[in-house]
Amino acid sequence: MKKILFAASEGVPFIKTGGLADVVGSLPKCVDKQYFDVRVIIPKYACIKQELKEKMRYLSHFYMDFNWTSNYVGIFEAEVEGVHYYFIDNEHYFSGDKVYTDDPRWEIERYAYFSKAVLSVLPVIGFQPDVVHCHDWQTGLIPVYMKERFRGGDFYRNMKSVITIHNLKFQGKWDTKTVRNITGLSEYFFTADKLEAYKDANLLKGGIVYADAVTTVSSTYAEEIKTPFYGEGLDGLLRARKNDLRGIVNGIDYTEFNPETDGKIVNPYNAVNFRKEKVKNKHALQQELNLRVDDKKMMIGIVSRLTDQKGLDLIAYVMDELCQDDVQLVVLGTGEERYENMFRHFDWKYADKVSANIYYSDALSHKIYASCDAFLMPSLFEPCGLSQLMALRYGTIPIVRETGGLKDTVQPYNEYESTGTGFSFTNYNAHEMLSAIRYAERIYYDRKREWNKMIDRAMAADFSWHVSAAKYQEMYDWLIG
Repeated sequence: MKKILFAASEGVPFIKTGGLADVVGSLPKCVDKQYFDVRVIIPKYACIKQELKEKMRYLSHFYMDFNWTSNYVGIFEAEVEGVHYYFIDNEHYFSGDKVYTDDPRWEIERYAYFSKAVLSVLPVIGFQPDVVHCHDWQTGLIPVYMKERFRGGDFYRNMKSVITIHNLKFQGKWDTKTVRNITGLSEYFFTADKLEAYKDANLLKGGIVYADAVTTVSSTYAEEIKTPFYGEGLDGLLRARKNDLRGIVNGIDYTEFNPETDGKIVNPYNAVNFRKEKVKNKHALQQELNLRVDDKKMMIGIVSRLTDQKGLDLIAYVMDELCQDDVQLVVLGTGEERYENMFRHFDWKYADKVSANIYYSDALSHKIYASCDAFLMPSLFEPCGLSQLMALRYGTIPIVRETGGLKDTVQPYNEYESTGTGFSFTNYNAHEMLSAIRYAERIYYDRKREWNKMIDRAMAADFSWHVSAAKYQEMYDWLIG
């Protein structure tokens, strides 16, 4: 039995701020239990809900040298849906009512402590992983420490590490002197070929340099980050590590996102009966959001963080033009004030066509996936993207820009061959996006049979975690040898 330890700053069901938590919560459940023992370790945050804390059991504690003092390390454990979780307890580092703070220096100290604690607890809990699978910059120091102070001794000798980059934009950077002081790493590690990048210390860079393998969350993104535009200053390093870099697209939980059993939607449906049943959800959503109730009107959904990354400047640029078309637009999300206000403005200007819901609601997001005809995601960059996978699952046709995971998961419609699961455009250009939307409108209104066949193909596509898990297993096997 091969042993794998996932180390991350968050994981479902205990704590979630974004897609990382879904990966850490879902992937271990889908790995083949016959061959792999996968366990997860995350911090024990004070803001974890009380009913989840009640599932945890105290295991042990000890004191660890860190940042020039002796620090308490508590260990708790829990089992959920067959997955074994461990929690690192330290009130100094993990108290507070939010997972992350706005202080980058403090964040680096907290997760440097966590990285060292993860490796220190292993002999105490009696778990000796073959592979430690690290996620994002918060665990970037684990591969570094493995090659530094944990290198000696039999326990750690054959252990391998993997780092998965979920979003290269976030790297964990601070000045070298402070980071040296916090981590206790010698000067040797702070050179341009190791942790130093542009005069600062960079924790993600350390993870990429020292990990035995590097993965990211789609094969197109794995290619993109080797270029200066997407590489966030690390493209040279990623090109140097290209033989150890692979892209494995994320999955979604097919039990949670299932139009046939989804309790959050008004009218369940499936791949056989969607022609009659899906539209009832549209009807209900139009009523709920005070849009004109019309079965035949094309409804386009957007569920997104309202930030530059998501291509909202393109939407802002052509919104007036788009609202001249025979469509309705339903928006859900929060983010930058200018985009929140932009959507509010168009909601006011085109009240019967645009519904701007500037908050977050899990229930409303499910209703949008189930009710809309198309789903718009014109991202500037998108490492993987999960919304388009949910849209496909619900037979809501994605209209995306060809970047990262969007390019890997949405096959563009070809009217001559009757193939494809969505619509896409290549350049980051507002009118190119608008023409992709209008092409989708044309097929929706004039070639309904073709549109329905596209829904058939979209709902048949398999982006469940089992597909991704098989690819991760292959990588673990390759690493362990």
